[in-house]
Amino acid sequence: MPLVLIVAIAAVWLLVNVSRDDSLARLRNAGTIRIGYAVEAPYAFVTQDGTVTGESPEIAKHIAKTIGIDQITWRQAEFGSLITELEAGRIDVVAAGMFVTPERKMQVAFSAPTFQVRPGLLVPAGNPLRLYSYKELATHDVTIAVLNGSVEENTLRRLGVPSRRLLAVPDTLTGLAAVTSGLAAGMAISSPTARWIAQHSKEQVEAAEAPARVDSDSLGLGAFAFRKEDRALLEAWNRALDGYIGTKEHLALVSRFGFTADELPPTAKGKSEPRP
Repeated sequence: MPLVLIVAIAAVWLLVNVSRDDSLARLRNAGTIRIGYAVEAPYAFVTQDGTVTGESPEIAKHIAKTIGIDQITWRQAEFGSLITELEAGRIDVVAAGMFVTPERKMQVAFSAPTFQVRPGLLVPAGNPLRLYSYKELATHDVTIAVLNGSVEENTLRRLGVPSRRLLAVPDTLTGLAAVTSGLAAGMAISSPTARWIAQHSKEQVEAAEAPARVDSDSLGLGAFAFRKEDRALLEAWNRALDGYIGTKEHLALVSRFGFTADELPPTAKGKSEPRP
């Protein structure tokens, strides 16, 4: 088949399929969007009065209004089942501080990133076992709590930590209980989560952060997740993100959840600084 004909067929196929993508128009007409989240503060959590908040939900509220969708229906799920919920059509977006990984990119389409953070570790106060880096966890005979299906779990497995020393938990509250009860020596989570729990929990725990010993190749980019076929929705979401992430308004918002300018994604750094 001639190359020109192949290109023409591909162009027609793309045009037809794009024209069928009503993901944005459908949600605008309905006036609501279903957003899934998992409880992992400061990325997403529920306040005592039932309000869904956190870094990802608050940005989602802003973006949804910007693209013409006034109402959000929140759907809580365990972190490890969020992509399944998305693929099954029960939610339209995942707003849970989900890290972008090659494995997840095979299943979903990610938005532009909203943060870039280091790996973290929550340990008992005083860090009695002197645990700091994930590489150290591979050589210590200790049990570590991890969120089921998380990047941290996969990282530790890749570093050689055997399954018998990984305690998979559905959420950070369960992981915190494992640490405080002695069932786990620590919980491997992102740095913002470890800081947040240490600052807001009544339990005697701390974030074991030692910058000089953090694996430099383990920085995680977080983003919203969409069904791959919902291109129109993703494109509109990304345009709105581009005009918002890194601005003074955005930094003021996420600072409420402990995020700093150093944790902006590379493409957004410097946006909040005045131009000469």
